[in-house]
Amino acid sequence: MNVITSLAVILLAGFSMAKIVHLLRLPNVTGYILSGILIGPFCFNLISPAIIDGMDFVSDIALAFIAFSVGKYLKLSVLRESGSRIIFLTFCEALAAAAAVTTLMIFVFHLPVSFALILGATGSATAPASTIMTIRQYKAKGTFVTTLLQVVALDDAVALIAFSLSAAVAQALDSGTRLDLNVFLYPVALNLLMIIAGAVFGFIFDKIITEKSSNVDRIILAILCILMVTGFCNSLNVSPLLSCMAFGTAYANKSHDKKMFRQVNGFAQPVFLLFFVRSGMSLDITALRTAGIIGVAYFFVRIIGKYIGAFAGSLVIKAPPEVRNYLGLALFPQAGVSIGLAVLGQRILPAAMGSLLSVIILSSAVLYEMIGPAAAKSALILSKAIKPEKKFSL
Repeated sequence: MNVITSLAVILLAGFSMAKIVHLLRLPNVTGYILSGILIGPFCFNLISPAIIDGMDFVSDIALAFIAFSVGKYLKLSVLRESGSRIIFLTFCEALAAAAAVTTLMIFVFHLPVSFALILGATGSATAPASTIMTIRQYKAKGTFVTTLLQVVALDDAVALIAFSLSAAVAQALDSGTRLDLNVFLYPVALNLLMIIAGAVFGFIFDKIITEKSSNVDRIILAILCILMVTGFCNSLNVSPLLSCMAFGTAYANKSHDKKMFRQVNGFAQPVFLLFFVRSGMSLDITALRTAGIIGVAYFFVRIIGKYIGAFAGSLVIKAPPEVRNYLGLALFPQAGVSIGLAVLGQRILPAAMGSLLSVIILSSAVLYEMIGPAAAKSALILSKAIKPEKKFSL
């Protein structure tokens, strides 16, 4: 009964706070996270820590649904026209953030190179959840939105590659040995295998679903496949994001079925609410003191790196002015993959450095998720993907 009541409290808190922040013209995601902080252990403590820990699987499921939905934006016809430009732009914004963070940690705070490399690579990831939720809430469309979704979709792949390389260098530096190619080739190969597996699921799913399939059958089979892909990846300690994204991409390109994505998105809304509220509950406010000035500097330098990288990359590929000026503004959120990479980094680094890495990533992730939706909404307004709201409404 305690678990059921807690779920009811979480849903009520998230729903209510979303209505309140809407009066302030802020996206729902911001309200969800704020409600999590309020009902969490460091404020009113309405939810037991044991229940919060037991909800860890919600994060995997929510991110799997999000990754699947991102796949519909990766149409081969579009990528053939702008694929190389989008890939270049994604590398620019991700690696600029990684380079900025790494440089800061080495030359300003004089921290070990191994720690700086792993923190920089972890910080290169952008969480798609809050940005995509904001786009959906305001039904934004246009060139800017298409470019943003493609960059966000590819960003995690770049972050995984950067982390694998950084981890190999960091381990070599800490152990005093030469670089071992197997250290980073293995995780890269495993992720590629999961991407292929996800794509195969997409093609199989397209064969299973027919025009005669009922709406109930369609949604049950879709959720079944998404959970199977996610569980398979988790059993191998691989992030399910890329695999689920490949699943959605393969199905979208094979079937051109937009209805399925709408159905999955409708089912997943309560899951998204639980995910973001739990993120707020997981923020250890006292840990912010541990990170101190290093955490604050990381928070702002990563933002600067993302913006400069997106701006410079847009200049090179001659992107439209709205993409050049405002894309970086929508790339602030950091969660999901970055938190997973932080766990891996903590295992690689010495205990003290691993603990500092975890505190910085976990605390800043929730703060990014708080400002991310508002920043994404501002980018959508400034790029004219949506119109500014003229009045308050419930």
